[in-house]
Amino acid sequence: MKNTISYVNILKYVARYTLLLVASLLLVFSVVSGSEDYDGGITGLLKNSPNAIPWLVLILLIFVAWKYELLGGSLIFLCGLWFVYFFNFSGPNFWWITFFLTSLIPIMGLLFILSWYLDKRRKE
Repeated sequence: MKNTISYVNILKYVARYTLLLVASLLLVFSVVSGSEDYDGGITGLLKNSPNAIPWLVLILLIFVAWKYELLGGSLIFLCGLWFVYFFNFSGPNFWWITFFLTSLIPIMGLLFILSWYLDKRRKE
């Protein structure tokens, strides 16, 4: 029983902090990477900020999963599948690093679901 508790906690922490790291890095990259097209500076960052919307949604879903693991994990999984498709297969470009980073998102969503399941089973 004690091992189950530690596995549940490890799954939760790995999913939470991996997703927070990935989402925050991609959020910063999405805002900064195109700002030079708008002459850089604060104006460029503000004009380029709509590129950060998908990553803001992911951060919001992480906080939902923090409180409600099954709901948040399911939403992260579905959103992650959409990210994998949209950022890798909807256009002419395919990069392995983008595929790897976006594939981490549904995997971490599954970790939230698995931790919820193990915690529920442990309580029964």
